Amino acid sequence: MMTFMKKYTWLLLLLCCWACNNTTPRRYGTVTGLKPEKINEYKALHANIWPAVAKQIRECHIRNYSIYLKQINEQYYLFSYFEYTGKDFNADMAKMAADTATQRWWKVTAPCQLPLPDAAAKGETWSGMEEVFHQQ
Repeated sequence: MMTFMKKYTWLLLLLCCWACNNTTPRRYGTVTGLKPEKINEYKALHANIWPAVAKQIRECHIRNYSIYLKQINEQYYLFSYFEYTGKDFNADMAKMAADTATQRWWKVTAPCQLPLPDAAAKGETWSGMEEVFHQQ
């Protein structure tokens, strides 16, 4: 038994190191309103996202970021989904908020959006959503 343990200790250490460094992404869903007269502008902006903004998103450990558009009755809504792979979400979001390119991007996109009441009350644009189900 001891020979087996000695022989495979390196493998166990490697697996432990991998497990400690392998961060399972945390998933986020958010929603906001979109002004009907700004739909084409919003789509055009996101069809040509500024490279500095895309880079900042990646540097803040956000992956698989998607935004969807849905009309419900006469109102339009944006739903976003992303996965966060970092270790300190608040610090990464503060880093993103401090980025000048991102600040300029938000000044261009904000007039297109209609925050829901809960987000607007906090001075935010996007409302967080509860994950109800996920299947890999």
